[in-house]
Amino acid sequence: MAVLKTGSTYPSIKEEFGDFDQWFLRGLSSGLDITVFNAEAGELPANPVDWDGVVVTGSPAMVSDRKPWSESAAQWLARVVDKTIPLLGVCYGHQLLAHALGGEVGYHPEGRESGTKRIELLASAQEDPLFLDMPPNFSAQLTHKQSVLSLPPGAVLLGRNEFEPHQAFRVGKCAWGVQFHPEFSSAVMKAYLGVQAPDLEREGFNPHTMINSVTDAPEASGLLERFSDLVKENHAG
Repeated sequence: MAVLKTGSTYPSIKEEFGDFDQWFLRGLSSGLDITVFNAEAGELPANPVDWDGVVVTGSPAMVSDRKPWSESAAQWLARVVDKTIPLLGVCYGHQLLAHALGGEVGYHPEGRESGTKRIELLASAQEDPLFLDMPPNFSAQLTHKQSVLSLPPGAVLLGRNEFEPHQAFRVGKCAWGVQFHPEFSSAVMKAYLGVQAPDLEREGFNPHTMINSVTDAPEASGLLERFSDLVKENHAG
């Protein structure tokens, strides 16, 4: 399986917890043979069909900046979807997938969403291969300023909340985008809020309250194991 790393976390968080790719490697099945590609540095796998599955990480970059490396990664993701290879895009990866397939990505009109939030699944998720065993409401870790403002043509909306109407979607048979972070532990989420505290205060939030409100999000974290199972099934099939 290929993991496209699209950036790095804050230096202080990286020093304590490791970087994005390591968080995903901890959450995905140990039974998978995983190769990490530094997409931000221009590294991309050659042929999508050489891979049983693809995960795209979050990033401090913004999809709407349309940097050359990001646009190249988007074109490659469109090929992955075309070849019906299981794909999971998280946060930046979620937005990049939407952009790659004709959706609109930009800054959320109401600003930032950060902390542990509730996600509501729609009826469409009850028949979705990745979400079908999940409860209709669950907690997840979030931190983002940009969003999928409009879904790609033909996309199936799977999840939302009061702030973000596009928390999860599927395109085709097995390509998913999730705005929330299944790879975040509660400790990582608290660390993010700590780093963001000065900005959060300027934006009218109470960082202390937000940090104290962080809880574990086992249902969201379990998404990585379920995606791993789908990748294994795809390989076996």
